[in-house]
Amino acid sequence: RLVPQPDPLLADEPTGNLDQTTGEEIIHILRTLNHQKNLTIVMVTHDRSIADQADRIVRLAGGRIKQ
Repeated sequence: RLVPQPDPLLADEPTGNLDQTTGEEIIHILRTLNHQKNLTIVMVTHDRSIADQADRIVRLAGGRIKQ
C-alpha cells in the first residue's frame, strides 16, 4: 500500500523479483513521481543498471558509506 503523500518514499529492491519489462515500468513510475511530484525516493538495489539511473548514488561497503 502506498501512503497518500510519502516524504520520502522508501523502496527496498522494488524490481528485485520482476521481469525486465515490469521492472522498467516500475523505475519509470518512480522517476515520474520524482520529477513531477518532487518526491524524494530512497531506493536500495543491487542492480547496477538501476542504480546508474539515479540522480545520486550512495554505496555501502562493510557497513560503511562509500561514495
